[in-house]
This record gives sequence, structure tokens and C-alpha cells, in this order.
Amino acid sequence: MSPRFAALATTLLVTAAATLAHADPMDPALERLVTNPECHDDVGRFTPQNLDPDDFGGGEVRCLADNAAFTRLISQYGFAFAPSAMHSARTTGIGGFQLSIEAQYAKIDDGAEYWKHGTQGPIDPTRNLASIVNNSPQSMLQLYSIKATKGFSFGLEVTGIVGFMPKTNILSGGADVRMALLEGFRTGMLGILPDIAIGGGVRTISGASQFQLTVASLDAQLSKPLPIADSSVITPYIGYQYIWMFGDSGLIDLTPGTDALQACDYQGQNEPGTGEAPFDGQVICGRGQPDDFNNTVVFDPVRLERQRLLAGVNYRYEMVMLGGQFMFDMIPPADAQNSDADKEVLEDVPRQWTMAFELGTVF
Repeated sequence: MSPRFAALATTLLVTAAATLAHADPMDPALERLVTNPECHDDVGRFTPQNLDPDDFGGGEVRCLADNAAFTRLISQYGFAFAPSAMHSARTTGIGGFQLSIEAQYAKIDDGAEYWKHGTQGPIDPTRNLASIVNNSPQSMLQLYSIKATKGFSFGLEVTGIVGFMPKTNILSGGADVRMALLEGFRTGMLGILPDIAIGGGVRTISGASQFQLTVASLDAQLSKPLPIADSSVITPYIGYQYIWMFGDSGLIDLTPGTDALQACDYQGQNEPGTGEAPFDGQVICGRGQPDDFNNTVVFDPVRLERQRLLAGVNYRYEMVMLGGQFMFDMIPPADAQNSDADKEVLEDVPRQWTMAFELGTVF
């Protein structure tokens, strides 16, 4: 390999690695979610000189995590990642199989400050860094998934699903299960009844290093197939879904522009041989200050519930299936069986809705 070619290959690899390392515009930026933004500057450097020690009881000054903003952000991310329950009450039947592609578009409160400060925004070409604030968050979170569904006896059906969210590094995955309580009757007295099914699902995410999110759900559907011709069936359906969201942050450095060890002039740990009794293992600083160590935090865990209604229709022609669905909050997020503290936090968060589309084959 020539030196020139090796240098070019190295440059391309470094460029590719740098590109992949960059966060996408709608990736979380939890380090910006603080209640006292004067504690750091635009590039995340700790600015203790802007803080009054009396506001902290005379103790060490620090950035204060905005747990309310984190709760609102998780609530809206969770709505977008929640199981879609996009199916009629009729299953694929014993031995049936369905493979499909699903696209979801979830409306978010893109004008809210927690979206502007809580997401990365576009790359600033002058500094090759993420923006200081995301001034134009997307109005919708997109989610594209591949689904594989298998039918079993007794009206049981199981689905596996994997997906990704554009403009982020987030992947999703999970499974659904449902049971048809009444299906398949087309003639006689029972022929006038709709198909009825109940089910549930779970979704979790990866690729978001700053937080983990899991969403579980229970749902129920009513549907009625309407034959159009020998090979065509259109099936409208309605349903109800109850959602549980579990969001937890990782360790978040609220001042990523400041190296805490360098700021304190790190000398080692207070342990036998290096410090003075009592040997508590704490950091020993030289001429610097240890305050920045207090700026690494974990946001309060988020445990939320939502309720939504769904209405959809699917059309099947022989082995091809096409579907559409609309999902929306049945009641405001603040009133959906959440704690009193969460009700107050979510008071101004609007209801959300999601449009979903599906294309697949059934055999």
C-alpha cells in the first residue's frame, strides 16, 4: 500500500468516525436541562462566578438539574415509541404469518423550551459542534419499523418488531401479543357481532446514551371485516390503549465543557499512603476547586401513564395488506392516572397524536 493511499484511507476513516460520533438534531441533550442556566456558558463550561453561594445555603455552588423538563421530554418521547397496536381484532389465524413495514409520525410540542434545550440541534459548521440550542426541533418524531407476526391456535398471535427513529441515533425493539376473544363469524346470529381482541406490547430503546426508556401497554380492539370481492376485504377498527412509561437517565455531566479533575488540580484520592485520616476515598484537590464534581447528576426517574384511543382501517387484496391508523390522547397527559407531582409538571403539556401506516404481506 502506497503512503499516499494509506494517508487517504486514514483520513476517510477518521472523517467517517467523526461523522458517526456526531449527535443528530433530535438526539437528547440533557446537559442543557438546568434550572439555573447561568451556571454554565454556551459551550458547557462551568461558571461558578455567576452563582451566589447564599442560594445554596453557603455550600458548594453547582448546576441544578431540571427534573420537570426531563419528565416532559420522556412523556413525549414515550408517546412516540409506545406500541402502536396497529391491527384489527382478527388475527392471522393458525399457522398464519405476516411481514410488514410500519411508519409512525408522532406530533410533539416542538415550540416548548424543553425540546429546544433538550435536543442537540443541527451541527454548527463554523465550530463543527452541536448547536447551543435547537431553535427548530422537528414538529413530528418519525419511527420506521419492520414487523413479523405469527399466528397460533386459540386466537393467539405474537409479533416481533425492530425500528429506528430518523434524525436520532435511537433504535427501538419489542414484542406484542394478543388474543382474539371472538373472531371469524360471518353468517348466522353471530355474524352481526364484531371481532374482539385484547393484547399488550412492550418497547425499549438503544442508542440513546443519556437515558433509557421502556414503554409497556395493554389494548383492546373491535373490528368488522367487510368483503368487497372474492379476494378483497376492508376492515375498519377502533381500540383503546393504556400505556406505562419508564424513563431513567444515565450519569449526566451538566458542564461538559469543564474537566472537573483539571479544575480542582487533582492530586489523588484520600486513602492510606496518599491522604490524611479519616481515609474516605474523596478526591484531593491542589490549588483548584472541587465544585464541578457536583455537576454530574442523575435526573429523577420518570414513571408515567397515558391513555389513548385509536381508529384505523386495513385493506387486504389476496396476500397484500395496506393499513392506516390514527392514535390520540384520550385525556390530557396530566390527568392520566399520574402522581400529584407529575400532574403539576405535565399541566401545560398538550395532548399528542400519531399517524401510522403499514404495508405488508400475509400468507
